[in-house]
Amino acid sequence: MRPSVVTISSYLLMFYAALSVLSLIIGLSTLGTFQDVYRDAFAGTEAEGSEGVIAFALVGGSIVSLLFAVGLVVLALLNNRGKNVSRIITWVVGGIALCCSGLALAGTAAGNAMGGQTSGDVPSQEEINRRLDQALPSWYEPVTLLLTVLSIIALLVALILLALPKANEFFRKQEPAWEPPVPGAAYPAYPSTPGQPGYPQTPGYPSTPGEPGYPQSGPPGQPGGPEQGGEAHPGSDRPGPTPPPVS
Repeated sequence: MRPSVVTISSYLLMFYAALSVLSLIIGLSTLGTFQDVYRDAFAGTEAEGSEGVIAFALVGGSIVSLLFAVGLVVLALLNNRGKNVSRIITWVVGGIALCCSGLALAGTAAGNAMGGQTSGDVPSQEEINRRLDQALPSWYEPVTLLLTVLSIIALLVALILLALPKANEFFRKQEPAWEPPVPGAAYPAYPSTPGQPGYPQTPGYPSTPGEPGYPQSGPPGQPGGPEQGGEAHPGSDRPGPTPPPVS
């Protein structure tokens, strides 16, 4: 029976995938706003025209997150079946996704905190963030931050649950292994097909003359036969002929 820790872990992995899909939808819906803000901010500077690169980076990051999400859903289904290989792959893929989410969160926080002047005549990150705050909906930043934090927590807890002792017993359960036959051991009888009669037993051969079980009297009509009352053969239980009375 599958332990509850494995089931909860699979649900958390699916929850992480749902959060990733939701983040992708939000990112695609606001992609045009990002392009407009960066285009206006870079206009007339040495970074003019680079807004396409930023948009490509945003879309690429969302697609990678979606691929991680789909892979984790497949691994969650395999984990429910007790596949130890899928559990190991889940740790690897989940660890990479966890690092990417953590770095993205740390990078966002660092970019908002630094806000220093960039090289040349390119506007500072603080100025770009201010323009983004004005152009994006008011709910965008808190919602994206919440989704990122929930994704990290769900993925971290799912990976920890897969390492608990109950999960180890479930994934490392012993399956019956094939054992070679021992020389000299009796093989089990092969089951017969239902409705099929068994093979008849081979009849034994008749005994030779003089041995028990061989007919001792001659054939009918000959001396010693049943009709003539012949003399019983030595060793036979049949009595011989009765002698005539003496006058």
